[in-house]
Amino acid sequence: MKIATYNVNGIGARLPVLLRWLGETRPDVVCLQELKAPQEKFPEAEISAAGYHAIWHGQKSWNGVAILARSGKPVEVRRGLPGDDEDTHSRYIEATIDGIVIGCLYLPNGNPAPGPKFDYKLQWFERLTLHAAALLESGKPVVLTGDYNVMPTEKDVYKPEKWVDDALFRPEVRAAFHTLVAQGWTDAVRHLHPTETIYTFWDYFRNAYGRNAGLRIDHFLLSPTVAKRLTAAGVNKDVRGWEKSSDHAPVWIELA
Repeated sequence: MKIATYNVNGIGARLPVLLRWLGETRPDVVCLQELKAPQEKFPEAEISAAGYHAIWHGQKSWNGVAILARSGKPVEVRRGLPGDDEDTHSRYIEATIDGIVIGCLYLPNGNPAPGPKFDYKLQWFERLTLHAAALLESGKPVVLTGDYNVMPTEKDVYKPEKWVDDALFRPEVRAAFHTLVAQGWTDAVRHLHPTETIYTFWDYFRNAYGRNAGLRIDHFLLSPTVAKRLTAAGVNKDVRGWEKSSDHAPVWIELA
């Protein structure tokens, strides 16, 4: 079973890239973030023609998450994290696919920090951590994946000294990520590639992709039963170099 996550940075503008990638790699499950499209503008027909069933949580101009599956329509469990009924951001959707609970998330960026956006990021992280604990307690196999907007360690960022005050790298955010993982989750990519320089995002500016000046901010967290099945993980880095591509590259894992 191959599961992928991809921040498409606008599904309308990136649809040709998304469809090409789906056609070339054929993952069984795909989690998408930053659709930047209202619910009615999701390209369901094109996704279906590519061989995928989909559920999605859209939002005009911002955010937006979706889960695609080849084996059948994902069985939606929830949309939105519990803990704040006034949060209208479409940043989380959860479904069951072939017996695995898949949580697709787009964690807030949080800049500028400090400030209200940074406070919202930390609050959202707390809600995610509480929900993740409940998922672990359920005993079900769970995959929590998406754009976490955090570089967990200095190994995950090009020139970390330039990011010390950024909301993606501030100590509070990295501590929140480590607290989450410490519940019993496995960071899939780091688990299989503990010492490699691996990035999933390259800015559009200053030839970041050409210089490989990137960040690792798209992650897979696996519950213990899923972690035992992990056989491979990687990044389709070349997709970032395609014309009109997202500033993120797809990240994937394979399960036995």
